[in-house]
Amino acid sequence: MRIITINVNGIRSAARKGFFEWLPKQRADVVCLQETKAQESQLPPEIAAPRGFHAYYHDAQKRGYSGVALYSARKPDKVVAGLNWEDFDREGRYVEARFGKLSVVSIYLPSGSSGPERQAAKFDFLDRFLPVLRKMRRSKREYVLCGDWNIAHRNIDLKNWRSNQKNSGFLPEERQWLTRVFDELGFVDAFRVVNPEPEQYTWWSNRGQAWTKNVGWRIDYHVVTPGLRRAIRAASIYKAERFSDHAPLTMDYDYDLG
Repeated sequence: MRIITINVNGIRSAARKGFFEWLPKQRADVVCLQETKAQESQLPPEIAAPRGFHAYYHDAQKRGYSGVALYSARKPDKVVAGLNWEDFDREGRYVEARFGKLSVVSIYLPSGSSGPERQAAKFDFLDRFLPVLRKMRRSKREYVLCGDWNIAHRNIDLKNWRSNQKNSGFLPEERQWLTRVFDELGFVDAFRVVNPEPEQYTWWSNRGQAWTKNVGWRIDYHVVTPGLRRAIRAASIYKAERFSDHAPLTMDYDYDLG
């Protein structure tokens, strides 16, 4: 089972940069997109539902903002859009596809970098999402939560960690929250199971020469339930082409979607 996640920073922008020519060559079973920045109705057919995939969207009400999507080669048994939270569901941040006892989720956690108000909203999301994650762990399902979590967990996960300790995405409270997800709730940072190396980033600022100099952050994850730990086989961050300010994160699992 191959799952790709990428924050496309505008699905139409990624399309212009060759994303949909690259995608069929990857032989992915599931593709999770974040920050689509479009309504499904605005998209041409070849983007809205790429050949070989069933496509599902959770759009933001505000045009040109946020939004998530999920493509799957096999038709899911069920699709769930949103978290039943009126405020954040308006922003299009969660879509889940269920295949038997497995759920694959495309999720886009809020960023707090635009100012104190959005940072407060981000903390509110984290507070409310922890019980959701706890409920997932109590269920008899396995989960792969793919997406832009907007948090770098450890010093190894961003280049300039010393100078970013007071910045959104690397605040002590955010990092501690993610530690609770892994250590207290038992979820697994799938990428780190197979790749413990430094300088493995998935996002680079458009400022300066961050991309060229690999001054990045690892904020895109596959977060999985512990029952899938032994199924994790390989991980890769694709950097040969640039479709977005984020790179595609591809992971292979020894798991039969059926």
